[in-house]
Amino acid sequence: MTPIQIQKLFQQFPEFSIQDSIQKGWEYFKAQPLNSLAFTMLIFSIQAVSTFYLDDFSLLISIIVSPPLTAGFFLIANRISRGVEVQFSHFFEGFSYWGILIVTSLVSGILTFLGILALVIPGIYLAVAFTFAVPFALYSGTDFWTSLELSRKLITMNWWKFFGFMIVLAIFNIVGLLCFLVGILVTIPVSYYAIYAVFEELTRDALTEADVTHAPQS
Repeated sequence: MTPIQIQKLFQQFPEFSIQDSIQKGWEYFKAQPLNSLAFTMLIFSIQAVSTFYLDDFSLLISIIVSPPLTAGFFLIANRISRGVEVQFSHFFEGFSYWGILIVTSLVSGILTFLGILALVIPGIYLAVAFTFAVPFALYSGTDFWTSLELSRKLITMNWWKFFGFMIVLAIFNIVGLLCFLVGILVTIPVSYYAIYAVFEELTRDALTEADVTHAPQS
């Protein structure tokens, strides 16, 4: 992003509707229900296998594999939004950006953990403020630190609204978990899609003219 695009990003107050965002996430899910369910099941399966059979390496596997996998939801939401064809293999395109995704997720996780150690409240603030770090890393062409800062600055402008959004999504997933564990397979992708819907709404004008996004890494 250029300085002009960054300035444009912060020109308007980041207001959005929580209800409309979740509705949009549901619409994205309905556009690819079977693929979304299958991909979510695959993520849970990988996590289960690493936890029960690769216990000594489960954390390392999570650090390396989880960011590219969860980024797949953002990439699919972007395809659906643009009316581009979606295939199951597209969920794995996050691995084409594995470097920036891993570093961004790892640094945000470390900073949030340190914030939790520092009387909890700073950790809660950062956990919410870094919600858009991965989407920015994917679509703005910025380095990991700039992606974190863009997310933090944008969300801080309306932090309490985003905090409420995260609380609603948390309750949404708890309800899904209580529905015989099956509902979580729906609520997880809908939640990621809803987050992307808000990100797209708030950054559309600034990123439309962006000349650079991160090139896939081999």
